[in-house]
Amino acid sequence: MLSNGRLGKSRRQHSAQRRSEGWLKSNLHNRQWYALQIRPRFEKLAARHLNDKGYEGYLPIYTARRRWSDRVKEVEVPLFPGYTFCKFDIQMKLSILVSPGVLSIVGIGKTPTAVSDREIWSIQQLIASGLPCGPWPFVQVGQSVSVDRGPLAGLEGTVVEVKSSLRLILSLPLLQRSVSVEIDRDCVGKASDRFRSGSTTFVNSKLPMRSRV
Repeated sequence: MLSNGRLGKSRRQHSAQRRSEGWLKSNLHNRQWYALQIRPRFEKLAARHLNDKGYEGYLPIYTARRRWSDRVKEVEVPLFPGYTFCKFDIQMKLSILVSPGVLSIVGIGKTPTAVSDREIWSIQQLIASGLPCGPWPFVQVGQSVSVDRGPLAGLEGTVVEVKSSLRLILSLPLLQRSVSVEIDRDCVGKASDRFRSGSTTFVNSKLPMRSRV
């Protein structure tokens, strides 16, 4: 049988545990994706430190060809140089801001702005497809289309015409950045009526592309 002192201590510990569990559930519920501005060439280091702190992060990487005087080498580099993504509760932003390499949380004015799950999913789908991709001038105009088949099925966007091959452009208005990937013309169809102007653009190369850098 527990004494009054031990019983009181047990109750306090139980109460503290319940508060901690409640805070954790609330914290998980309030987590959203944010873009973080990172010191140049510190993207991988910053992403690693955030991961070590237990945060869910995402640093999109693509393979680029770099030419030196005596050879050409393939290297893995950030898709959005100077940025990485992290999912967290904005009320706990101080822990993010003091992480090595982190300069700021991207937003409008001084207000951090969340990146939608759909935009993160679109980038992840593009990288996971294994198709050649890379940075592209920022694009946000054109005719609405959707990808019906292939590894990028489910993505929706707009069409802009440029050369002879069809390119899918994912744009992040918050970062004023875009990324392109080549795609088979047969995979593209008319977008559904549910489509809203979003982060994906298709480029069909024959006419000059309208873009904003």
